Amino acid sequence: MGPALVAWLALSLLGGTGAEETCGDPPAARSHSVPAPQLSPEEQLSPHMPESLRCDACRAIAFQIEEQLSRAEGKVGRKALKESDYMEVLERSCSQGWESYGVQELDGQKRLAGPGLPSQEPMSVMVSGGPWPSRLSKMCHGYVGEQGEAQIYESHRRGPAALRELLCHGDKGPCGGGKAGAPASPKALQNEL
Repeated sequence: MGPALVAWLALSLLGGTGAEETCGDPPAARSHSVPAPQLSPEEQLSPHMPESLRCDACRAIAFQIEEQLSRAEGKVGRKALKESDYMEVLERSCSQGWESYGVQELDGQKRLAGPGLPSQEPMSVMVSGGPWPSRLSKMCHGYVGEQGEAQIYESHRRGPAALRELLCHGDKGPCGGGKAGAPASPKALQNEL
């Protein structure tokens, strides 16, 4: 070892260099506490989707239907599907698990989160499972029953915006009038049963 290195090492050991601050225990990481959304009894126990989440739910359903139909068309070279094929795809779309969806609370407002919905706050807790998958499945089946498979497929063929418009907007849709919590039509509630 060179004399300069030996001298530096000796001084470092005798005088301290603060190395114990950088080589010892890492500084404590700041912890963030993010509470889970507080769900009302209706949100926890009702078999129906709460009105305040119906618009988000409709958008999620439209996204899943669009994805499934596009995937099926991709298998046949983007050609139109036969009636029996798109009916099967719609049934499969509505009967899927829906486990990737749940509720987050953002700025004091509960929102549905999952694929096809606007990205949510990364530092929030999502409550999934429980009643959410069956609620989404029931709503999806209700839309198919109310609108009909042919009309849904025809809207899909015009593009994702046309399918969202058919299911979610307009006077009867849960997103009608630009209100996220617009009341659902009585027929939509009936079909959800």
